[in-house]
Amino acid sequence: MSKSEVKLKIAVQKAGRLNEDSVKLLKDCGISIDNGKDQLKAIARDFPLEILYLRNSDIPQYLEDGVIDIAIVGENLLIEKQKKVEIIEKLGFSKCRVSLAVPKEFEGVGLDYFQGKKIATSYPNTVRNFLKEKNIQAGLHVISGSVEIAPNMGLANGICDIVSSGSTLFKNGLVEAYTILESEACLAKTLQLDSEKEKILRKLIFRIQSVLRAKNNKYILLNVPNDKIDQVSSILPVLKSPTVLPLAQEGWSSLHSVIEKGKFWEVIDKLKEAGAEGILVIPIEKMVI
Repeated sequence: MSKSEVKLKIAVQKAGRLNEDSVKLLKDCGISIDNGKDQLKAIARDFPLEILYLRNSDIPQYLEDGVIDIAIVGENLLIEKQKKVEIIEKLGFSKCRVSLAVPKEFEGVGLDYFQGKKIATSYPNTVRNFLKEKNIQAGLHVISGSVEIAPNMGLANGICDIVSSGSTLFKNGLVEAYTILESEACLAKTLQLDSEKEKILRKLIFRIQSVLRAKNNKYILLNVPNDKIDQVSSILPVLKSPTVLPLAQEGWSSLHSVIEKGKFWEVIDKLKEAGAEGILVIPIEKMVI
């Protein structure tokens, strides 16, 4: 790769779980990254990509300004920062919720609880827009760090924060009251991307989509009596039609197909009732369509 070759600049979180999942996705896309400890920039060996490890909260502004071309970032952060960028692909990891929470003694309250109350949050724009939409008048106490302690300190009657498992809320005597939005990691781009970098981006998106399809689907093999092939095939949610191969045992065939990971248990009993035997489900590394 020549030094003058155009490279797409991608930002990822410099530390934490989102960083780990982002780097893994790029590696699954066949992109090798060599970077040492505390190194904030790396060049991919086999794809025109420059990786920048940035503070999460800075990424939306850099995207809007065109300092970086694309980024893997939480959808919730983009919504909060309200920058002019484009989300081009949701990635299926780092899923969380932005939720209102209250002290556990108020468990079960509705949104009316927050009328006239004070809410501690690190997501003021998200909360203000939500409260306006729901016609709720509440004050905000903006905190940049952990907000869970605010009710215990008398700073607020409730909080709004990101929630994954809910364990942090539980440890601080809080319960989830209302989910404002669902979020996951996404691939976003600047609106200032030129045509050369758009071409590189399309290649990257193609690889990412192939990896995501593979994660969401499984390869399925099953043995079926020949007179049951049509019935079994009609049960399988396939891309087009299953591959049918004759077995050494006369009157039997092996069906090969692709099935969505989340749908397998929905159809397994139907497949068995239709005469399928020896069912195998195998992970897919890449899936190109």
